[in-house]
Amino acid sequence: MDYDYSELVRKAQKWSEQSFGMGWVSQAGVQKLSEAELNSADALFSNAGQRPLIVAFLGGTGVGKSTLINRLAGKDIARTGVERPTSREVTLFYHQSVALQQFPEHLPIDKIRTSPHQDDAHKDVMWVDMPDMDSTEMENKALVLEWLAHVEVLVYVVSPERYRDNRAWQLLLAEGGKHAWLFVMNQFDRGQPEQQADFVQQLHKAGFVDPIIINTICAGEKSKSEKDEFNRLGVTIHQLANRQTIAEIEYRSLQIKIADLKQRLEACLGRFGMDDAHQQLVDSWLLNWQRNKDILEQGMVWPIQCMAADYAEKESHLFEGLFRRKKEREEPKKSVKTEFWDAWAQSRYEDELDQLILIADDQRLALTPLRQGLLPLRASAKSKVEAHVELAVRDALVKPGNGVQRFFMKLFAFLGAVLPLSAMSWVGYQVFEGYYQSGLTERAYLGTDFAIHSILLILITWLLPFFIQKQLKPSMEKVALKGLATGLTKGLAALSTETLKVVAENKEARDLMLAEVQALIQQCESTGTKPQTIENKTLSRMLISGRK
Repeated sequence: MDYDYSELVRKAQKWSEQSFGMGWVSQAGVQKLSEAELNSADALFSNAGQRPLIVAFLGGTGVGKSTLINRLAGKDIARTGVERPTSREVTLFYHQSVALQQFPEHLPIDKIRTSPHQDDAHKDVMWVDMPDMDSTEMENKALVLEWLAHVEVLVYVVSPERYRDNRAWQLLLAEGGKHAWLFVMNQFDRGQPEQQADFVQQLHKAGFVDPIIINTICAGEKSKSEKDEFNRLGVTIHQLANRQTIAEIEYRSLQIKIADLKQRLEACLGRFGMDDAHQQLVDSWLLNWQRNKDILEQGMVWPIQCMAADYAEKESHLFEGLFRRKKEREEPKKSVKTEFWDAWAQSRYEDELDQLILIADDQRLALTPLRQGLLPLRASAKSKVEAHVELAVRDALVKPGNGVQRFFMKLFAFLGAVLPLSAMSWVGYQVFEGYYQSGLTERAYLGTDFAIHSILLILITWLLPFFIQKQLKPSMEKVALKGLATGLTKGLAALSTETLKVVAENKEARDLMLAEVQALIQQCESTGTKPQTIENKTLSRMLISGRK
């Protein structure tokens, strides 16, 4: 075949496990892919190119399948009768030239009996005696299912009394397309023609157009009845025991396995949503968040005003301490509270996240990855908003007012220092000049009027810039209000940005997982090279719907 089916199954199973860990595939999806048939008949042999046809006998307790195998082998290789009322093991009957390799791990060694032979007439066939399907022991059914992947032809053995065995029949319906089937009605001498006709009708319902039914009379001794078609069983099997027919059966089985694997993979696509699902999430979030943002900003007006008032209490005013009573001055100062993202605000934010998850559900997206991505945002929303608020308040306090205000405040702060110094310099000069002139002439030294006017001049040059600067400087409450409002706006914007980032990361993970599974599905659609078709009417009758 052009590609290794087993490797494809392993890739699919690895993908499902990885996707399940990320929440994109459900436990049921992983289980379905883990149940995909992995093994083939080639796994039993060292040289798969020259291996025999594997033919297994399947049937209920007491129908005589072990007796049929013993008769084919010409010796007792399968326990019958009172030795073993119900089969609990698999018996292999094969030519000694066949090189068996170590059995796959899923096949229990303690449940396998091997019986090599030297009969060249059966060199091209390995006969397998399966456990009884109608046993109450679950181990028997499990053992049959484990071996089915290695079997190409199933000989379904029934008796007139037990041809409607339900357990074996359910297995036929489930596995029918993967194998070629021969039907043997053993102990036919005890049956009625109506029973065989009814059996044929049942097989028609299962999809066999012209099933091969061989009537045998095997009950411990070789039958000499003319109605016994035992020899026909061996001849029919050996007609199939050639490389070309084996390749035909392998190819058909492979196509069915691949189709089954593809169906299991496609069943996982339902959790990846539509192609525009994440765009719908983004659009819905932006629309809903704008409305919720306005509500949050309105709802936070009162907490912001209270916090701004706390800042205002810290502002000192000129001569304020002169009018405070001692008790008031001794009271401890209130700490500035920056935590205002309360339970109401957190609830509003989480409601929007929950709404986003509901929209994702409507878009048929897997919810676990999105929930996991949004979970850290729920826990960090409070600290994130408060961090932005604190930074904005600090920035507002460092740079109060607007640019024009800050320019004039700096100007009058400069004048408040320069003008008094200039006035004092002028007064000093006048004092020195007056003293000098009074020594040269009879003119009187500086008088009281000069002293009063000098003091007034110095006070005016100091107080005027000071008061103007104070009037220009915004109050702490206004500065805090501006900083708190700005910080809240930035904090809410950060929450929205982080949420959209989670949605983008979710889309990226979704696209990656989806691309991988689509690549696997595409590989399933690429079939192997079909062997050259031959006209084999016997094989056609043994396949469901007569397909080759």
